[in-house]
Amino acid sequence: MIYEEKTYLCNSINTDMDMKGNGPELIRFDWAMKRLLRDKVNHGILEGLITTLLNKKIHIQKLLESESNQDDADGKYNRVDILAEDEHGGLYLIEVQNETEFAYFQRMLFGTSKLVTEYINRGQGYENIRKVYSINIVYFNIGCGKDIVYHGKTEFRGIHNNELLSLSTFQKQKFDVSEVSDLYPEYYILKVNDFNRWSKVPLEQWIYFLNTGEIPDDATAPGLNEAREKLQLDRMTKAELNAYYHHLDNVVVLRDNIYTARNEGRIDGLAEGLAEGLEKGLEKGLAEGEKKAKTDVARQLKAMGLTADKIAVATGLTMEEIEDIRID
Repeated sequence: MIYEEKTYLCNSINTDMDMKGNGPELIRFDWAMKRLLRDKVNHGILEGLITTLLNKKIHIQKLLESESNQDDADGKYNRVDILAEDEHGGLYLIEVQNETEFAYFQRMLFGTSKLVTEYINRGQGYENIRKVYSINIVYFNIGCGKDIVYHGKTEFRGIHNNELLSLSTFQKQKFDVSEVSDLYPEYYILKVNDFNRWSKVPLEQWIYFLNTGEIPDDATAPGLNEAREKLQLDRMTKAELNAYYHHLDNVVVLRDNIYTARNEGRIDGLAEGLAEGLEKGLEKGLAEGEKKAKTDVARQLKAMGLTADKIAVATGLTMEEIEDIRID
């Protein structure tokens, strides 16, 4: 199983932030997923995100039951997800995660595995297993990588010649796909927490919106114009606003905790590194000083005419080290 890393370079990023529009204040995407995007009239926003990410037109046929849509206090920091189905039966698990989770990779695997087994009827052949896309929007640093979007898929390659294992002509016709990887779940990770520069690239426009909650006037990515229209804050009732602002407070606290933990980790790491470096430096200095003292004694003994074997006994130096000592 091989996961490829697909990078999206920011070559066309516009760093002039004055180009942003002064439009209406918009609702955060994770809150919209909880309350607004489940309405069929708003499916176009989700379709825009998926279309931009997969680079192919997607139409959401319906939303299915998803696992975690907590509104209580215990769920305020947890993930929120939406499970969508396209007109061909493909499944799209879109998940937003605000809280740091070290085992998030494994949970992505669990989520897709669960969908594979849940959405096949007992007695059906394996050819009826559905294609699953796992789209993960994370607001923390998952793993070690500097890109903002990662793509993982399953491939099989020869261990001797690196040949990519392909489908037979019959399998391609039967499954209506071109590659083995098309049969397996695919994973997308959008690391949005540090991306705050507007871009002309549609995918980067979506990343910018997911992080900042802003959609400049020149947005061209599918779904963003609809998001600007339908995710306006002034469309919410007073009760919804109170709940939303409470959610924002929780997000701010969470981000502060993550930021503090990150910096405390750096400080602790620096302190540990300095302590370790000082300890190693001291050990090295003592060893070098001891070696120099032995060499000086051996040089004096050698000048007095003692044999090398006697000097070795007296100083602990090897015969080779003694032979290399020169008497000026």
